[in-house]
Amino acid sequence: MLDEGYRRRSRGTDVVVGYVETHNRPRTVAQLRDMEIVPRSTIDYRGQAFEEMDLDAVLARRPQVALVDELAHTNVPGSRNEKRWQDIEELLAAGIDVISTVNIQHLESLNDVIENITDIKQRETVPDVFVRSADQVELVDMTPEALRSRMSHGNIYEQSKVQAALTNFFRPGNLGALRELALLWMADKVDDALNQYRARHEISRPWETRERVAVALTGAPGADQLIRRAARMAQRLRAELIGVHVVVGDGLASRSAGGLMADRKLLEELGGRFVEVVGDDVAKALVQAARAENTTQIILGASRRSRWTELLRGSVVNSIVRAAGPGVDVHVISTKPTEHEPVDAGVVRKRFALAPLPQRRQRLALLLTVLGLPLLTVLLTQLRGDLGLEIALETYLLFVVLIAALGGLVPAMASAIGAFLLLNWFFVPPLHTFTIRNGRDVMALLSFLVVSGVVSGLVDSSARRRTEAARAQAVARSLVTMAVTVLREADPLPSLTSQIASTFELDGVTVFSRADSSGAWVPETSAGVAPPMSAQDATLTLDIGDGSLLAVNAHGLRAADRTLLTDFATQLTLATQGVRLQKEVNEAVALAHTNELRMALLQAVSHDLRTPLASIRAAATSLLSEDVEWGREASRELLEMIDHEAERLNRMVANLLDMSRLQTGAFDVQRHAVGIDGVVGEALIGLHLRPRQVIVDVAESLPTVLVDEPLLERAIANVVENALRYSPDGVPVEISARATEDTVTLRITDHGPGIPVELHDVVFRPFQRLGDQPNGVGVGLGLAVAKGFVEVCGGSITIEPTHVDDLAPDDATSESGAGCTFVIVLPIDGAGLVDQ
Repeated sequence: MLDEGYRRRSRGTDVVVGYVETHNRPRTVAQLRDMEIVPRSTIDYRGQAFEEMDLDAVLARRPQVALVDELAHTNVPGSRNEKRWQDIEELLAAGIDVISTVNIQHLESLNDVIENITDIKQRETVPDVFVRSADQVELVDMTPEALRSRMSHGNIYEQSKVQAALTNFFRPGNLGALRELALLWMADKVDDALNQYRARHEISRPWETRERVAVALTGAPGADQLIRRAARMAQRLRAELIGVHVVVGDGLASRSAGGLMADRKLLEELGGRFVEVVGDDVAKALVQAARAENTTQIILGASRRSRWTELLRGSVVNSIVRAAGPGVDVHVISTKPTEHEPVDAGVVRKRFALAPLPQRRQRLALLLTVLGLPLLTVLLTQLRGDLGLEIALETYLLFVVLIAALGGLVPAMASAIGAFLLLNWFFVPPLHTFTIRNGRDVMALLSFLVVSGVVSGLVDSSARRRTEAARAQAVARSLVTMAVTVLREADPLPSLTSQIASTFELDGVTVFSRADSSGAWVPETSAGVAPPMSAQDATLTLDIGDGSLLAVNAHGLRAADRTLLTDFATQLTLATQGVRLQKEVNEAVALAHTNELRMALLQAVSHDLRTPLASIRAAATSLLSEDVEWGREASRELLEMIDHEAERLNRMVANLLDMSRLQTGAFDVQRHAVGIDGVVGEALIGLHLRPRQVIVDVAESLPTVLVDEPLLERAIANVVENALRYSPDGVPVEISARATEDTVTLRITDHGPGIPVELHDVVFRPFQRLGDQPNGVGVGLGLAVAKGFVEVCGGSITIEPTHVDDLAPDDATSESGAGCTFVIVLPIDGAGLVDQ
C-alpha cells in the first residue's frame, strides 16, 4: 500500500496517509518516506486515550488518494462510524480514492472457516460485498516458508514473541490453508471482473446457465454457519445465493423471528437475496420456491428432531429430497449448537407445549373429574341393565371431552384413565374385577382410551391455537396502534412506552438516551409501577438505535414474549428516529425561514432603508452648502423633508424590531380592559392625517376589549397606513366598529385596487409588497407586524373584499368589488376568553 502510494505521488498525484499502523517495524516506517501524514484524532474511552483516523481532517484536506490501513478495524466507541470501512465509504462519497489493506481472515464469509482452521475467532470483519466493490484488488502472496523466515528474522514481531507466534497462528498448516482461501477468493473476484468486462463490451455469446444456491432459513441457532457455508459454495460455483424461509400458513408468528432477522442480515451482507413463501407443507413449499427460482442446489441444516418426533411427524429433510427430484442437488449440513442453545431444546419445548390455560380452569377441571366421575358412575350403574356398555362408553367419552375443553390435556387424560378403570370395574363382565372375559370388550375399552386421548389432544391443541391466535391478534392490534401513534403524535415515545408496559404486563419500562458529555444513560421516558432507574437495574435491555436503550423490568417473561418485545422495540426505534428527524426538519424549516427573513432584511436595508436616508442626506447637504443661499421657506421645506423621512425611517426600523421580537416570542403582553374608541383615536394621532382622509364610526358605548393597548394601537396604525397608501386621492378610508355577544369587530375599509382572494394570506407574510412599484415605500412589514400584534392580543385579522354598500357616496370612480376591508376581531372584557 505504501509503495503504491509513493509511486502515485512520484507521478504527480496528491497522496496523503490517512492512517497507517506501522507497529514500530523499522522497514515499515521506512516505507513512509516523506509522504504527508494527516494527524490522528484522540478519543477518550473509559479513562484511556485512543488514536483513530481523523476523518474530518482527511475530508477537509481533500487529496486525490488517501492511504488507510486496516480496513476491518473497529473504531473506538465515540467515533462517528462503528467500522473503518464505513469511514472509507464517506471518503469515497466525497470523491477521494482510497487504497486500503485487509487480511483474508477478516472477510465475513470466511469467518467461521478460519476459526475452525486456526481455533481463533476473528471479532473484526468486513462485508465481502464492500471489498468486491473495489475497482482493483491485489493479492499480496507469500509462501508459508518465506513468511515464517521473515518472522524469524524479527521483521514482524519482537524476538521475544517470535517463537510463540510460529508455534500458534503462524503454523505452516494454518498459513497454507489461509493462502488457499485467499487464492480461491481472488479467483472469484477475477471472474466477477471478467463478467463485468463482457457486459461493458456487449459480448452476447451465451454462457452456460448460471447456477443458483438456495439455503433454507428457519431462524434456528447455528444458521449463521449454514449461511456462510452456502455463501462459499455459491462463490465457488459463481452462483447466485438465495435464502428461502417458509412461513407456515396458520397465521401465527414464528418463535424464532429474532434469529431470522439476524440470518437475513447476514445473508444480505454476504450478497444473498431473501425470499419468503407461505405454505402448510414446509418441504413442498421450499421445493416449489426453489424451482421457481431455477435453483440447482438446496442446502439444508441437519434436523435436530428426535427419532421419535421424526417417526410421528415425518422427516422434513427426506421429504425435500423426494420432492426435489432430478436436476436439484440437496446438501444436508450439520451445524454445531450455540453455547446458549442445547441441541434438543427446541424439540423439548415443542413436545411438551400445553395449552396456556389459566391454572384456575385446570384446578376446576381436576376437581370436576374427582367429583363428577363417581357421581356419573353411580347414575349409570342404576341404569346399567337398560343402557348397556355402548351407552356408558359414549357418556364417559362426552364427559372426557368436556373436561378437555375446560382444563386442557392433563385433566382430560386423568379423567380418561379414571373412566377406563370405572368402565372395566362396573360395566364389563365379570363385574367388580379388572378381568375382561370377552375380547370384544377389550377392544371397546382400548378404543375408548385411544379416542379419549386423541380427542383430548385435539381439543387442547384447538384451545392453545385459539389462545395464541387471540394473543397474536392483540399483539397485531397493539403494533397497529403503535404505528398510528408514531404517525399522529409529535412525541410518541411516552405513549409507546406505556403501551408496551400494558401489552406485556411489565413491572416497568424506561427509555434511556446517551448524555452528550459523559456518555451515561439518562432516562428519557418511563411507564409502569416500577420502571428501572438505570440500565443495570433492568432485567432485559434492548438497543433501539439512535443512541437509545429500552430497559424492562419483567419477572417471568416468556421466551416468545421476548421475541415479540423485539418487534415492539422496532416501533420504538422508528419513533426515536421519527422524533429526531422531525426535530431536524423543524430546525431546517426554522433555519430556512430565518435565512429567508435574513435575505429579505438585507434587501430592505440595502434598498428600502436607503431611500429615506438618501432624502435626509440630500436635504442636510443642501442646507450645509455654502454655494446656495436658502430662503426661510425653502429651508423649512428641507427641514420638514428631513423630519418626515426620519419619521418614516423610524417606523421602518420599529417594524423590523417588532417583527424580530414576534419571530422569537419575546413580547411581554399586558392585557387589560380598554375602550376601542380611545385606541383608534391614539392610533390615528401619530399618522399626521389630512382633513377627511379617514372617516371614523366607532361609538364610545361599545364594550371594552381585553387587549394590550400599545400593541393594538400599532396594529391599527399599520393597517390604516397601508389602506391610505392604496386609496385613491380624495377617497377616505372608513373605520367602523360593531359589537357581538363576546367580541368587538373593527373594520378598516379602503377603495383601492383590492387584493385577489388567493393572496389574502400572502399579504400578512413579512417583506411582502404586492403590486408595489420598484420605488415603493416601506419594507413590507406593516401588515405582518399588525397580524402578529393582533394575535398576541388574543384577536384575529382577516381580509374581505369591499362591497358596493361600503363605498363612499361621492366615490364615482369606484367599481363594484374594488378595494378591501381588514376585519379585526377582538375579545370583550369578561367574555371568558383566556390568553393564548
